[in-house]
Amino acid sequence: MYLQKRVLHLFSGTRSLENQIDEFLDKVSEAGMVFGRAIRVYLNNGASEEFEGFLGQAAIIERRGDELRRSIETELYARTLIPDLRADVMALLEGMDHLINIYEGDLFRISIQSPDIPQEFHAGYLDLTETVVSCVDSVVLAARAFFRDIDSVRDHGSKTIFLETEADKIGTKLQRAIFSSSLPLERKMHLRYFVERIDELANSAEDVADALQIYTIKRRI
Repeated sequence: MYLQKRVLHLFSGTRSLENQIDEFLDKVSEAGMVFGRAIRVYLNNGASEEFEGFLGQAAIIERRGDELRRSIETELYARTLIPDLRADVMALLEGMDHLINIYEGDLFRISIQSPDIPQEFHAGYLDLTETVVSCVDSVVLAARAFFRDIDSVRDHGSKTIFLETEADKIGTKLQRAIFSSSLPLERKMHLRYFVERIDELANSAEDVADALQIYTIKRRI
């Protein structure tokens, strides 16, 4: 209870900063929703106009995320807020921003390279996509808890780590299926590349979750 009150005190009188952090974390989740829909559309219709529309949405989210991150960082320094936690908060924001960048970057690569994904692998790609998006959503909850309910950080972080492991299992199974197929090697390599790119979201989310555990321990000292 003391720690939670302390968090509110740290942001006392800085409602605009709280709102910006909330919006920034909203953008991470929003990027995940767009990414999931875009992958489903791509598997059904390829690099269609609808897919390109989702790519455009992801780019807008990425730009807004950058704007919010810079604004938050400026306010933290200009108003000399939470000096003991500032470096950790900055690192957390950069880690979360990286997740948005991966979401957009993966869609951009798909748009440029137009991978030809056989129907037999669609379920695997969808399963992997849904799992990594859930993994990122869990680390978003962990990040929110860091500011509002520090006792919940561990639970959300543990779920993030669990989902990262699940994503690895799904990705490994999908790659085995790809390389066991009769496709030419160059197509196998191309399909593997996008499995790895999607799975990178879960790996990066786990990195943020691990860092959050350290930030939380430091808060308790």
